[in-house]
Amino acid sequence: MQKSVALLAVLVLGTAGCISMGGPQVAPQTQLQIREFQTRAYETNDQTLVMKAMINVLQDDNYILKNADSDLGFLTATKEVDLQNRKEVFWSTFWSGDKARWKKNSLVECSANVTQLGGECRVRANFQIKVLDNTGNVISVEPVRDEAFFQEFFAKVDKGIFLQKERL
Repeated sequence: MQKSVALLAVLVLGTAGCISMGGPQVAPQTQLQIREFQTRAYETNDQTLVMKAMINVLQDDNYILKNADSDLGFLTATKEVDLQNRKEVFWSTFWSGDKARWKKNSLVECSANVTQLGGECRVRANFQIKVLDNTGNVISVEPVRDEAFFQEFFAKVDKGIFLQKERL
C-alpha cells in the first residue's frame, strides 16, 4: 500500500512539474498588431500591377486562384497540402476499423485586399489553415498569426512587383 501511495505521489508531482515547465507564455496579439503585420504599403498607384504580382506570387506557391475582382482589389486563393501519415492511418484503422479517422489534408486559404490610397497601394492578406480528416470533416480551422510567415510572403510580393515593373 505504501509503495502505491509513493508511486502515486511521484506521478502527481512529476506531472505537475511537466505542466508548469512549459515555455514562456505569449501575450495574445491585439487586432491592431495582427493587422500591422498582415499589411504592406507599396510606392505605386498601379493597383492592377500589385494585383498581378499578388496573383503570380500565389500561383508560384501552388495556390489556386478562386476569385479576383480588380475593381474591388480583392482576391481569394487556396492551396491543398497532403497531411496523411501512413503510421497514423495504420494505427487508426487498427484501433477503430472502418470508423477510423485521421488527418488527411489541409487547405490553406488566402484572401487579400489591394487598396489604392494616394500614391501608394496597400495590401492586406489573411491566411487560415483548415485541417480535414479522411472523411472530409473539418478537424480544425486556425488563422495564421505568425509574423515571420507574413514577412516571407510580402518579401515575395516585393520581388513580384519589381519583376512586374521591369516587365521580366
